[in-house]
Amino acid sequence: MNKTILFEIARFVIVGVINTLNYYLLYLISLHLLHIPYLISHIIAFVISMIGSFFMNSYFTYKTKPTLKKFLQFPATYVVNITVTTASIFILVEWLGLNETISPLIASFLAIPFTFIISRKILHQKNTSTTR
Repeated sequence: MNKTILFEIARFVIVGVINTLNYYLLYLISLHLLHIPYLISHIIAFVISMIGSFFMNSYFTYKTKPTLKKFLQFPATYVVNITVTTASIFILVEWLGLNETISPLIASFLAIPFTFIISRKILHQKNTSTTR
C-alpha cells in the first residue's frame, strides 16, 4: 500500500471521528435544547453531518475540489455504510452471539474500509464538465 493511500486512510479516520462527534452533538442539541422529536433530530443531525463530511473529506482527506456531481453522489457512501453496519450487527448478535451494546461499535469499524473505498472513488472523480 503506498504512502498516499495510508495518509488518506488516516485522514479519513480523523474525519470520521469528527463527523461522529458532530452528528451526536447536533442530535443532542436538537433533542434536548430545541425539543425536537428524536427521529427528526436524528435526520437533521444525519443530513448536516453528511454535508460536513462531504466537505471535510473533499478538502482534508482526499484533497480534491468538491463539485455538485460529487456532492450528489456522496450519499451513496452512507448507503454502503448503513448496509454494512446493519448486516454486521445482525451477524455479530444473531450468529456469533455478541452483546447488542458492543456490536454496533465493532460493525462501525468493519464498515470503514467499504466506506473509504466508495468515498474515495466518488471524490477522486475527475470533473468532466470542465474543458481544458
